[in-house]
Amino acid sequence: MKKDKIIYWITTSLISIGSLYAVYLYFTDSTIVEAYKHFGFPAYFRIQVGISKLIGAVVLIVPFFPVKVKEWAYAGFGILYISAVIIHYMVGDPTASIVVPLINLVILSVSNIYFSKLKNIPK
Repeated sequence: MKKDKIIYWITTSLISIGSLYAVYLYFTDSTIVEAYKHFGFPAYFRIQVGISKLIGAVVLIVPFFPVKVKEWAYAGFGILYISAVIIHYMVGDPTASIVVPLINLVILSVSNIYFSKLKNIPK
C-alpha cells in the first residue's frame, strides 16, 4: 500500500507540476503564441487550454476533490495529450515534439492506475 501511494504521488506531482509550468508558459512565453499560430489554432484556444490545464492540475493534486471530478481531470488530460500528439504529427513537427506528450500520457496513465488502486475503483 505504501508503494502504491508513493507511485501515485510521484506521477501525479509530475503531471501537476508540468501542467502548472505549462500554464505559466502559455501566458508569458511568446514562442507558445507562435506555436499555436503554427498549429493553425485561434489565439483564444491557447488561453482555453491554459485555463483547463490549471484547473486539471489543481483537481489532481488537491486531495479533497471527489473521485468523479478527478476522473474527469484524468480524461481531460488524456484527451489533451492525445490531441497534442496528433497535431504535432499533422504539422510535421520533429519526433521529440511527438514523444513528449506520449511520455506525459504514460505518466498520467500510471497515476490513474494507482489512483484507482488507492480508491478501490473497479476496473
